[in-house]
Amino acid sequence: MIEEMLSRLPDGWREVVSLLAAPVAWVPRLQQALVEFFAESASPWATTGKFVLLLFPAMLGMVAIWCTQLALYTLPFRSARGRFISLLLLAWWDAARVVWLYWMGLLRLVAVSAGWLLSLAHLAVRLVAGLIRHVAGAPLAVTSLVTRSYLQPGVPWVAFAMLILWCALEAAVFAYTLYPSVAEVLADLVGADEVPALTSPVLYVLLLMLILGSFACVQALVDAARTRTFRFLAQIVLVELFVMFFEVMFLYRELVDSLTPWIAQETGVRMGLASTLLLAAFGWIGVRGMTWFLFGQYGTPPLLAFIARQPIGEAGGSSLAAVGGDPRAWWRPGLEDFRREIAWLHERGEQLLEYLALPVLHLLGAALNFATILTTGRPVFSLPFRSLKEVTETRELLGGLSLQPRKQASL
Repeated sequence: MIEEMLSRLPDGWREVVSLLAAPVAWVPRLQQALVEFFAESASPWATTGKFVLLLFPAMLGMVAIWCTQLALYTLPFRSARGRFISLLLLAWWDAARVVWLYWMGLLRLVAVSAGWLLSLAHLAVRLVAGLIRHVAGAPLAVTSLVTRSYLQPGVPWVAFAMLILWCALEAAVFAYTLYPSVAEVLADLVGADEVPALTSPVLYVLLLMLILGSFACVQALVDAARTRTFRFLAQIVLVELFVMFFEVMFLYRELVDSLTPWIAQETGVRMGLASTLLLAAFGWIGVRGMTWFLFGQYGTPPLLAFIARQPIGEAGGSSLAAVGGDPRAWWRPGLEDFRREIAWLHERGEQLLEYLALPVLHLLGAALNFATILTTGRPVFSLPFRSLKEVTETRELLGGLSLQPRKQASL
């Protein structure tokens, strides 16, 4: 480009202009060579390596060369030329140093990023392993919790569970024996040949409630006899007789009727209504007595307390959490560790940003120092930067670069 400009000049001026342009005439050719170097690459990996490792240092070198060569034209007009030349030499020293720091910063960034990736992978493995450990150990923890609660005085969970299971089993037996009669009655009432499909589940739920209520009535009778409240005792005895009559008449009688053919075949005795009701009454008393003395007297109070939402059991051993601790507390240590790891990641993220920005900022600061030395005769940055906080705002930089007016000599 400079050669074309020289060719257009007259012959008398051509040598003078060539002599004046000699300090910068070779710089465009160097720029063209650098552009060709970055544009021609054998592979994408080579292109990436050139742009990452050499592009910013090359740009800094071009800025430094242009500023240095242009500064040659200003030397005859400057005062304190020695200080100006020293600043240029120090700027070149800072440029060489920040290029080395740029390469070392990239190396440190790669090493730190690899370490953080390993830390993140370790954190993920710890969280997944902890989750698997807690999920896999949950049955063992529950078993240990139940075992400790069983061995220590407190809520009789075994009796409570046996009571619920027995009531469910008894309701299933009576639902099976009563279903034909109930289905026939419902078919006659609605005038249909088939009963709804929900008849069996509804019948089972009703019978389960009735059997649980039967144990509750027995518990009320025992409590009234224990506290010797005779007025209430007479009432509860009357209620218990009604309960016995209902269950014997509609539940146990159906069960005995289903067993009557087998009894007649084995004993040869045909049972009438009175014998059937008597056998059903004996069956109710026997079943209630055996289940009451085995587990009913221990499991019914927790059942009533649970329904009434009252404290279960006695003081000092009233709850399962008091025996085995809070079963949900297993995730708290893991959550605290996760919070600490998240805080660590935020802190390291800011540090990663600093590692990523400082190498480039070093090169930009060195390039800006060359430009400010050329224009104002002083650098703007003290290189290298130790942190991002040292990179001040533009207004502060311009305030620091403002030139103080010289004092006029007095005449």
